[in-house]
Order: sequence, then structure tokens, then C-alpha cells
Amino acid sequence: MHDYQHHWKDGTPVHLPLGKIVCIGRNYAEHARELNNPVPEEPLLFIKPATAAVHITRPLALPKDKGSVHYEAELAVLIGRPLTNASASEAETAILGYGLALDLTLRDVQSQLKEKGQPWERAKSFDGACPLSPFVASDKFRNDNIHFTLDIDGERRQTGDTHDMLNPVVPLIAHISSHFSLMPGDVVLTGTPKGVGPLAPGQTLSLELEDLLFVETKVV
Repeated sequence: MHDYQHHWKDGTPVHLPLGKIVCIGRNYAEHARELNNPVPEEPLLFIKPATAAVHITRPLALPKDKGSVHYEAELAVLIGRPLTNASASEAETAILGYGLALDLTLRDVQSQLKEKGQPWERAKSFDGACPLSPFVASDKFRNDNIHFTLDIDGERRQTGDTHDMLNPVVPLIAHISSHFSLMPGDVVLTGTPKGVGPLAPGQTLSLELEDLLFVETKVV
């Protein structure tokens, strides 16, 4: 049963339904290169369904018999207003909060799909493929340079900074809205930095967003 609900950091619910999860691929040049992918000339978009979302603090149950499952830590943006063909200023005011997400990926399945020129959904959209943290209100962030990290078993694996993005957050949201509408409760995943890799049972993942949010989860 799908029971995900957006929450704020203090545990109170965000009274918005989760609609779609819009993801951007290869938004950090070094991550594109580490997987031998070309750097895209415009944002590479795909969508995870709402059924992919789970609370990040719950144990991560990996799909069985589908090959390697990779972690990809990302900054998540919670949309608070409807956006269609939005300007940059409209996109900025629509950002309700920021959080953290894992874009879990069936890497072997994705490689097979890429070889055939097919969409990635089977590798990206399985139940539980989008663990999401609670959100921190956007006005808590002091500037637009946002920093996040992922550690696995105490070892730093990923470090992300919004100033390293090929497509910064606000222009990215405006761009998305020029192709399809974003609605209150939708989430935008803004891409993963270099350092992705496979998950294994027993690992502990620790994610931190500035000094404002810290979450931990375990692979089972």
C-alpha cells in the first residue's frame, strides 16, 4: 500500500498531495563523464510516478533479481504553486521547500534500455525507487548556493553544490514548466553529482543538507 506523505523537518505534514516526481539526468558534468555519457545540451528529463516515493528513513528494500541497484543522492525541490510556462521569478516563488532524495536506479536494466534506445522508466520507476526526506522551508536557506552530502558507512561518497549544476534550480524549474505543468505537491529532483555506485544489504546511508537536515537509512 502506498502511504507516502510529504512532511516538514519537524514532523508536521505538508498538506499537499504528491503528484509526479520530475527528474533531471546528467545535471553535473562530472557525473555524466563517470558513466561515459555525453553532457546534454538541454535538460534531460524523466518522470518517476508517485508510487516510487517512500520515506527515506525507512529501511531500503532493494529489488531482487534485477541486477545492480545504484544510489544517486539529489537535492529535492517541493513545488508549492501551479506553474505553466513560468518565468524565473514565478519559478523561484513556487519553491516551497528543499529536501534530499535518492534516485535509486537499476543500473543493469538501464544499460540494457540505453543500448536499445528505449526509455528508462523500468530502471527508475519501481516501487520504492524514490526515497524522500522531510522538507525544509525554502526561506530557511541563506542563499542560492545549496550544499549536500552522502556518506555510506561513514565514508563520503557524494558531495553536491548547486553552483556546479549545468542547469541551476530556478531556470530548471522554469524550463520544465515550459514543457508540462508543475502542480503543488510535485517534486523536482535536480540531478546527482559524481560518486554513484551500487548498494549492498547492511550499508548505512547518511545524508546531510547544509546544517539544516540530517537523515539516515539502512539497506536491508
